[in-house]
Amino acid sequence: MNKQIYYIPKPPLFNFSECLWFLDRRFDECLYRVSNTEVIKAILINGDAFLFSISENETDLVVGVLQGKPDAAQRKALLNYITDWFDLNTNMQPFYKLLSANKGLAYMCDEFNGLRLLGIPDLFEALCWSIIGQQINLTFAYKLKRRMVEAYGRQIIFEGTTYHLLPEPERLAQVTIPELRAMQFSDKKAEYVITVAKAFANGELSKGKLMALPDLEAKQQALTSLKGIGIWTANYALMKSLREPASIPHGDVGLLNALENHSIIKTRTETEKIERLFKKFKGWESYLVFYLWRSLAIKSP
Repeated sequence: MNKQIYYIPKPPLFNFSECLWFLDRRFDECLYRVSNTEVIKAILINGDAFLFSISENETDLVVGVLQGKPDAAQRKALLNYITDWFDLNTNMQPFYKLLSANKGLAYMCDEFNGLRLLGIPDLFEALCWSIIGQQINLTFAYKLKRRMVEAYGRQIIFEGTTYHLLPEPERLAQVTIPELRAMQFSDKKAEYVITVAKAFANGELSKGKLMALPDLEAKQQALTSLKGIGIWTANYALMKSLREPASIPHGDVGLLNALENHSIIKTRTETEKIERLFKKFKGWESYLVFYLWRSLAIKSP
């Protein structure tokens, strides 16, 4: 196989193995495949489907295009996607300095050293995923996502393995509520996914339009104006796709569990204590959320 190879220099305080572990938490993820040494994913760039792998050597992330021949613009878009996905342009030192100054959280500097906030560069994907995950457990959410992706998304078959792509908004905009209900979506969840798909398909919403808004509040309002997107969903998408540092998914069960585990709060009504903690991490609130989520899992040997 004559694959194209590209290199992205690894930044300081970056641990590819830690990031791979987070990507592969034994859920039924359908949009990429992870092994001990690499992740393989398919994406659309300007309407063309590409399959790529990411591994590492001593100094770089090694990107191999396994299927498709990207032109110069598509190659740049692919490398930008990976840089965004793994948040490679962020200088982590200020965050680690804040962590190390907090007695109860300082252990994270060593325990999770080099973990980056694994994003979802595609805003449409981030919103679909957060809607699917509303008020259900993660295992069932992954099942719903797989059913939707396999039914309506494109796929690439490579060396006998099928790799799936998220359905395009234009495709999901044509889906009916009964079709999604047959996959065990609730009527409301189906309605919300279709509503978001139509907003992207008709140009009402896009990542570029959202990024052009002046501040976090304006971005939150633009998202929550769509039926089915509440403030938690908006904050999650802004955190994972636009990397808004102050975008905190308040009320998230996992976040509250982690705060209780660290004795930061005793009851979930102690909002003042939560606010005091996040004020100490101004500019890094979303990273703190991500590391608190990470603390909920015990990494297997």
